[in-house]
Amino acid sequence: MSTLKETKVVSQFHAESYHTMAPVRTTNGRAGKDRKKTMRSFKLKRYRNETFGWKNPEAPPSLSCFKTSRMEIINLISDTVTKPTPGMLHAMMTAEVGDDVFRQDPTVAALEEKIAAMFGHEAALFCPSGTMTNQIALKILTQPLDEVICDITSHIYLYELGGYAFNSGIHINILQGQDGKLTASQIANAIKPEKDWYPTSKLVSLENSCNRAGGTYYTLKEIRPIHDLCKERGLFMHLDGARLFNVLVETDESPLHYGMLFDSISICLSKGLGAPVGSVLCSSAEKIKHARKVRKVLGGGMRQAGFLAAAGSYALDHHIERLREDNSRAKSVAEFLQKQEYVSEVLPGGTNIVIFRLAGDNSVEEFIRKLEDHGVLAAPMSADTVRFVFHLDIHESMMERLFEVLKQIGS
Repeated sequence: MSTLKETKVVSQFHAESYHTMAPVRTTNGRAGKDRKKTMRSFKLKRYRNETFGWKNPEAPPSLSCFKTSRMEIINLISDTVTKPTPGMLHAMMTAEVGDDVFRQDPTVAALEEKIAAMFGHEAALFCPSGTMTNQIALKILTQPLDEVICDITSHIYLYELGGYAFNSGIHINILQGQDGKLTASQIANAIKPEKDWYPTSKLVSLENSCNRAGGTYYTLKEIRPIHDLCKERGLFMHLDGARLFNVLVETDESPLHYGMLFDSISICLSKGLGAPVGSVLCSSAEKIKHARKVRKVLGGGMRQAGFLAAAGSYALDHHIERLREDNSRAKSVAEFLQKQEYVSEVLPGGTNIVIFRLAGDNSVEEFIRKLEDHGVLAAPMSADTVRFVFHLDIHESMMERLFEVLKQIGS
């Protein structure tokens, strides 16, 4: 079968490349033919290598190599893998730009004003990543020897390299919430008394949606008691809203209401919203003034950043409502997986993330390899769990094939 496949590749190469190759000028007909043959051989090897990724162009192809090379890849590793849409690319390429470090980029300023207004905050700051916006928030809302309270599955605890200690010199107080969510009573019990030997409890950080918990989310009704407690006890509140808009399309709640409850909000533009780069931190004008200095010392000052900011503005104008499609697709896959014998548990979700636990001795590494053989990419979340994340580059024909693959793996 491999030989037959290779023959088809050679035929395609002949059709696409041989006829466009410039003739070789030589006074020796035989030498010209040999040189032409050598050039053809070289081009074919390069074509094989670039098309199929063979480490050794002389080696015969494997079946899995052909299997995945000829099908459209379904990339469920994250919603950060998306490519800009044609409309977004046009907005980027036609953006008016300047030097944002000198506050001369009008497109960056427009994005910051837009998202600050959405959440009812005084100001906002465009940054390269959500990790940076989270770390800046921790810095501007705390002092060394303070502590931040968060759930044990929080991004700021698990996936930001201990930046809370490295950048801000603060302690972290992790609590075991329910499906990634904390309650006011849990937080109240965790606030430390004012003693010389304790860090000062100063900040509560919530994540919405909760990535590690499978895309679960807080509602405003659940957040308000936490806000009231923090106001009473003198604690700030930060929201890691990397996928907040996936939540808002589910709950039909207003961004303005979130802005009333949090002292700072981090919004990621490069996840479900589909921009290639960027997050925005919202807060008061005074806090954002400080945040600009922190961004600079972290190396986050950008020059003609308007090309990137234009993508973010386009996403806010055109991609929010379509997040319902991603959430819906995730729910349908979660329901399907619950019926499969090779799955022991699907974590409660509700947005665009599906995390499921494999049953028995099923290996996550082997399961992901089987998916790859069928052109499906996924991420391991632990020794026995796998994550799918749905996004704007997943369309209906891909969903049909995904269900077929998941069914075939279980048969």
